[in-house]
Amino acid sequence: MSSTSGVAAWAALLRLHAEIVPILDRELQATCDMPLTWYDLLLKLYRAPEHRLSMNQLGDASVLSRSRVSRLVDELTAAGMVTREPNPDDRRSAFATLTDKGRERFRAAAPVHLDSIERHFSTHLSEHDADVLASALGRVLEAETGTSLTQA
Repeated sequence: MSSTSGVAAWAALLRLHAEIVPILDRELQATCDMPLTWYDLLLKLYRAPEHRLSMNQLGDASVLSRSRVSRLVDELTAAGMVTREPNPDDRRSAFATLTDKGRERFRAAAPVHLDSIERHFSTHLSEHDADVLASALGRVLEAETGTSLTQA
């Protein structure tokens, strides 16, 4: 591939992200009173075994800084959606655990968020386009981080 094509693809990805993420955030907040950053952390906890991750694991799974993740967990804890529990094996670390309220709020928000993704993104792609895009981005992610899209 020419470097021009790679740079064009990168520029399109960044521009698309900058345009669509604020739209998804506004729709989720307007409909579910939940910022997209909360949804992202709730999703990670919802998918985790026992709906629980260490703060380090949550930080690693997120695209946010560790300090931002910690602040968001504090916000989710204040909202009753997450509890923060000390790690009995390592007093320097803690676990974030999804509460029943957090599961309920996540389940209510998921269809809204998925509908927004469909309307603002997926509807503009054919099935083939989506498969190629997911495969290509997945290869880059795995090459750079060792993590597949299913693990992210």
